Amino acid sequence: MFELRRRALLGLCVASAAAALGGCKRTTSASTPPLGTSSVSAYAATGRYGPVADKFPIAAVDVSQIDPIYLRREVAYASSYPPGTIVIDPGAHFLYLVQPGGTAIRYGVGVGKEGFGWSGAATINSKQEWPDWYPPKEMIQRRPDIQAQLTRLQSGEGVAGGLSNPLGARALYLWQNGRDTLYRIHGTLEPDTIGTNVSSGCIRMINQDAIDLYGRVGVGTKVVVLGSSAGA
Repeated sequence: MFELRRRALLGLCVASAAAALGGCKRTTSASTPPLGTSSVSAYAATGRYGPVADKFPIAAVDVSQIDPIYLRREVAYASSYPPGTIVIDPGAHFLYLVQPGGTAIRYGVGVGKEGFGWSGAATINSKQEWPDWYPPKEMIQRRPDIQAQLTRLQSGEGVAGGLSNPLGARALYLWQNGRDTLYRIHGTLEPDTIGTNVSSGCIRMINQDAIDLYGRVGVGTKVVVLGSSAGA
């Protein structure tokens, strides 16, 4: 389990001011079950990462800019966790949704930069489509390169859900012991960063994958983030 701090920062790293990021606190490692790696059946990318007609139109993803290993697929996965559990392996940049029969749906993710990584267990307390984003002042102070453009954020107005919101199309809010951890699993404005250590601790996904995962899990789902060496 990880020790929570209310000063933990929310969000993800992005290059532009419109996609400013928040962060999360680094904590101790959780115990890790054996991980499966052999592929059972690869989901074809054709159409799966095409444009999505949602509340806001989502553009197709140029999958040529992403290592194919990080595209959504079903894999063999040996785990002690029951079906329905989300297991995140930051070292390998994978998120697994455990399925019956020793398999999992595997998604590529972007994870925290060194110093903002975290591990432990939590549950999904709520789910939001096109969530609003309110970065804490500590994040803004840590990013002087974009501070001038964040006056509106400093005033507490935040960023409304939409195509310029760094949380993307969906967000899953992680809580522990009745408290918000400030960690999220969410979409991203930068799908080409999947498979990298780029966020400030939260787990970012391709928007199409975030929508897919969102539709498969409910409030109360257990989320386990393994130690960073688990997928080495």
